[in-house]
Amino acid sequence: MPGVLLAPCLMVLAETECARGVSPEDGGGMAAREKPEQDARPRHDVRALEELLASQRRRIGRYTARADRRTSRTPRPHPNGGGSGPADVTAEVAAIGTRDLLDALPLAALLIRVVRDGGGRIADYHYVTENEAAVRYADAVIPREARPPSALRPVPLFDRFPSMADTPVPRMLRDAFDSGRPQGPEPVEWYLPLPDGQAVRIHNEVTVTRCGEHLLLSWERGHHTLLARAAQQLARVCWAEWNLGDDTAQGSEGLRHVLGLPADAPVPTLPQLAAMTTAGGPDALHRALYDVFLRRRRAACDLVLADDGRVLSCVAEPVWLPGGPVWSVRAVMMDVTGDRRARERAAAAELDAQAQRAQVHALADISGALRDAVLPHFEGELSPYGLEAAAVYRPDSGSGVGGDWFKVRVLPGDRVLIALGDARGHGLQAVTLMAKLRYALAGLSFTGRKVEQLTAWLNNVACDDGRESTATAVIGRYHPERCLLRWTCAGHPRPVLLRDGRARVLWEAPGAGGPPLGVVPDQEYRATETVLLKGDVVLLYSDGLVERRAHDPDADTARLVEEVARAGGHGVGAGPAALERFAQTVVQALTGPRQTDDATLLAFRHLHGEPDRPR
Repeated sequence: MPGVLLAPCLMVLAETECARGVSPEDGGGMAAREKPEQDARPRHDVRALEELLASQRRRIGRYTARADRRTSRTPRPHPNGGGSGPADVTAEVAAIGTRDLLDALPLAALLIRVVRDGGGRIADYHYVTENEAAVRYADAVIPREARPPSALRPVPLFDRFPSMADTPVPRMLRDAFDSGRPQGPEPVEWYLPLPDGQAVRIHNEVTVTRCGEHLLLSWERGHHTLLARAAQQLARVCWAEWNLGDDTAQGSEGLRHVLGLPADAPVPTLPQLAAMTTAGGPDALHRALYDVFLRRRRAACDLVLADDGRVLSCVAEPVWLPGGPVWSVRAVMMDVTGDRRARERAAAAELDAQAQRAQVHALADISGALRDAVLPHFEGELSPYGLEAAAVYRPDSGSGVGGDWFKVRVLPGDRVLIALGDARGHGLQAVTLMAKLRYALAGLSFTGRKVEQLTAWLNNVACDDGRESTATAVIGRYHPERCLLRWTCAGHPRPVLLRDGRARVLWEAPGAGGPPLGVVPDQEYRATETVLLKGDVVLLYSDGLVERRAHDPDADTARLVEEVARAGGHGVGAGPAALERFAQTVVQALTGPRQTDDATLLAFRHLHGEPDRPR
């Protein structure tokens, strides 16, 4: 049966698909899986395939000729010593009873008599009898209480099985009798009522054949044909067999669906199948059939249909007579277009991901080197001016780099520049803007102008850089002789002050807050003055440290204040190392492994009221 033959081929096809990594080009593919560019064998066209088939037919012809000669030299004697004429055969057939023929059938069957009316038209169908296979089927499927009573004479079929009248059976009976051609197999369902009101469901594949003035209704349990058809359509798989001995071919119901042929189209020959493919298809099929015919082994190839570019994976195996050549080739074909295209998309996505990862790594290397070059390192140069400083930076978990920057620098006149900003965006673009603003501020601060003017100048630098060059910043100058911090805020979160174990956001003078840098040209900014006491710790930070999506910014700031108070509630500890540990503790409490923005914390501590002046 085709279904039995289909299973091993499907297993080979599945194994073949699992072994493949990439789809062959131009519909090609070989059993040995050589890459086309490494294969030195010549490529074959449809004519070469036709010659291969013709050569195999000649082998079959020579084999059958030898077999015929052997048979003709050794005629078999007739068991009765002579022949039997037509009359003997007719008599022998006539002697076989209808009951014996029915019971010899392996399928369950009913014999049905066609009842005609006075005009010769079909009036009804009468149940006559059933065979032994039908009795065994009833014993296995139908409870005794649901079976119709035994009939001693023909009875109307649909009186005996009423629910069968609403199935395809009446049509199949009529068409089989009128046309003389068998009908089916076709799935049919009906039921038999039980005394308790329940019903027995009967579902079979039914075939109807005309027998003179009678009809033979046979069936197989289940819907094998329907299931096979559905399986072929769902999996887009089919089978076909080409017989080279008589040039015939047969295929499954799914063959035309897979090949994109009309439902009534004949099964294509092997050369016709090759002609349906792209340029590499005939060569791939030729090589596979060469293995099948001459090496008597299974072979696989890929065929790309020229009409729509679909890819068919084909596994073929030889069929031969004992002692003879390969007589026919049996093949299973599966439409693997979706799988191959998914693999191609996955491979392309992987290449794209690799390129992006390489770009990210390169960007991280460049940005990291640039950040290391521009971020300050504190080595005690602030202590003569009564300050200690520590900084902690956490990049985001995506690009690994961002636009956060800070600057702490001693200026002429014993002043100290303290600033922190956040350039818009991520990656190299943000780092570039960050470097521009930081170096610009470093140069502008040597003019000795007030922080209000420095902020306004830095704003114009950002405006001149382009529409996307925006940033926020806190820019301050510390005056040691007065223990005074003068600072401006350009769209940035206000600093936090830790004093005597309590934390709070620094007060800002009315009207002191201004827009981010790079938004409004020639914007004026106003400074706020904060007097520092001994032991005060001021924290400047970027919004990436506190802001969370869908959270209230005020609540985020309150969380920072709470963590600062918790970390420094019992004192920060003396020395730069203790200040560093304090800053690390605060950052660790507020950040996680999946940072969506880079976070920076700059902490500086006021050491005493009257600093030692450098000599």
